[in-house]
Amino acid sequence: MTVPDADLVDRLLGLWRDPPADDTAALAAFRALYADPVDVNGVTVAVADLLVRARALHRAYSGLHNEVLDVVTAPGRLVLAFRMLGTHTGPLVTPVGTVAPTGRPVSIRTIDVLTVVDGLIARVIVVGDELGALLALGAVGPANG
Repeated sequence: MTVPDADLVDRLLGLWRDPPADDTAALAAFRALYADPVDVNGVTVAVADLLVRARALHRAYSGLHNEVLDVVTAPGRLVLAFRMLGTHTGPLVTPVGTVAPTGRPVSIRTIDVLTVVDGLIARVIVVGDELGALLALGAVGPANG
């Protein structure tokens, strides 16, 4: 296995931060980075569904940008730790329900462990701090007791 391209991090974060407005172009951009389908946390996901997720992300947050915390590469692997930052300006669908826009800033810590095969991301293990984001948005809080 080869070590992933050095610019894969920039292309990956750039695509999620600013996907093409045209769905056909956006789908082509996702297919240039991901195998279709791709395994995400043990679930087979069509690349078209990744685009749906990206569009939902952009409906929920504005001013998205990333702060890369660390990158580790190995043959066939890329591990990326980063913060996704933005402002919550649209409805956010979560496991606890839809959170109405709050106008609050958000900083979501995320770690992606990517398996790269033939230059495409074939598997993603993603761990995101969803609870931290929900706390920051006031969607959940400490239990009263």
